Amino acid sequence: MAPAMKFMCLVGLVVLVSIVGLQNVDAAGECGKSSPDNEAMKMIPCAEAAQDETAPVSAACCTQVRQIGHNPSCLCAVMLSNTAKSSGIKLEIAITIPKRCNIANRPIGYKCGAYTLP
Repeated sequence: MAPAMKFMCLVGLVVLVSIVGLQNVDAAGECGKSSPDNEAMKMIPCAEAAQDETAPVSAACCTQVRQIGHNPSCLCAVMLSNTAKSSGIKLEIAITIPKRCNIANRPIGYKCGAYTLP
């Protein structure tokens, strides 16, 4: 019984160390500590403009695009995220929003999937 108890204590200790260690990991992806899906939620004001190229782009949408657009890889990851896909955006239209917002320092020519930012 003693060897089984030692084994259980060892397993418990390993699990505890793993949990504590994972809480301190600061993973940084395309959008820093935030996931592209979380950043996509901030792009809700762009939903209509990302589905219809003739729809006006709201000021709220342009504000979010300016903030996220400072990091082109994050902007691309947001447009390719599961959240964006499930909301029905069309990448070929969404990719035109920075230009439609008249963002002067947009990442022209940046590849995002099969598309290039205009």
